[in-house]
Amino acid sequence: MREIVLINITGVDRPGLTAAITGVLSQGGVNILDIGQAVIHDTLSFGILVEIPDTEQGKSVLKDILFKGYELDQQVRFTPVSEQDYQQWVGNQGKKRHIVTLLTRKVTAGQLQAVSSITAKYGLNIDHIDRLSGRMPLDTPADKGKGCIEFSVRGEAADPQALRAEFLSVAQELNVDIAFQEDSLFRRNRRLAVFDMDSTLIEAEVIDELAKAAGVGDKVSEITERAMAGELDFRASFKERLALLKGLDVGVLDEIGASLRLTEGAETLFAELKRLGYKTAILSGGFTYFAKQLQAKLGIDYVFANELEVVDGKVTGVAVEPIVDAQRKADLLKELAHKEGLRLEQTIAVGDGANDLPMLAIAGLGVAFRAKPLVKQSAKQAISTLGLDGVLYLLGFRDRDGQL
Repeated sequence: MREIVLINITGVDRPGLTAAITGVLSQGGVNILDIGQAVIHDTLSFGILVEIPDTEQGKSVLKDILFKGYELDQQVRFTPVSEQDYQQWVGNQGKKRHIVTLLTRKVTAGQLQAVSSITAKYGLNIDHIDRLSGRMPLDTPADKGKGCIEFSVRGEAADPQALRAEFLSVAQELNVDIAFQEDSLFRRNRRLAVFDMDSTLIEAEVIDELAKAAGVGDKVSEITERAMAGELDFRASFKERLALLKGLDVGVLDEIGASLRLTEGAETLFAELKRLGYKTAILSGGFTYFAKQLQAKLGIDYVFANELEVVDGKVTGVAVEPIVDAQRKADLLKELAHKEGLRLEQTIAVGDGANDLPMLAIAGLGVAFRAKPLVKQSAKQAISTLGLDGVLYLLGFRDRDGQL
């Protein structure tokens, strides 16, 4: 009578170990039903689910594995599995899978406990855990660390909305980001990434910087803050703020452009997206003048932003149609996806303001980046703890995959 046995092997990892174990199994005519292997800090954890035939060679295979394990200084454990349990396990295949991604400056046991407890609470089973971030020295400054742990989970969440709400609550409490997304075919097959500019690709709101130069900084900043939080209509607030810039000398534009700082991780993100064959775009309610500078610096393919009208060396304060507002951003994302021959599921959108929400909603991966609470709650995913290159982790990208 055939046997089904789970073989677990643990010990110090060494070259040739897998070949040695499977060689013994091969001599016994064994069928492999499942296999998995992980190495953590040079310690191996190796599991093989096998079907052992009722033959002379098969009868001695477990004893031979035990001897081989002893020879290789490995601990070996055998667990019999009934055919009923095996058939039940087979029947579970095809269930939905999701990816839970934990992003933080430094990974703690408390963070992992919170994520694993919530997944269990909502009926999801963790199949695999992997570290995507690189190895960090112990003395890494608190604000320079990068930690990312990816959980592959199986099952259907009992209440997806409540699950996401609980993840968001815990993320705020523990100062981490927790992303929850379906592990679909499109997750690793995205090819277009679009970005807001102000407070996303750069650390400032350009219109606020222009307003400071025009002597109306406080007034414009207040309007900007309320517009980004979703308290004001973007089109109306944009026209109101732009009108306050009337008469600003065009000479200050280059000075402001030179002072703008890229957001942490922007250069890494765009270099890797370009290497991976992505098309990239700026879809901004800011100004083309500054977006073009970023395009040249980061190698961005497309730019859509607002024109800053200048007559006789002075800003007119008049808005030039079409204004790139919330709906225009979403429409442009659709147009670019169509132009590139892509489905919306193959797109990424990143932004921080309420006027970014429509494009974040229709993108395959919509990320609220260092956003206001309303935007974080409404977006599919959010990153607040790491830089822009944290987006790569949501694609399953490992630090060791990079070439920078």
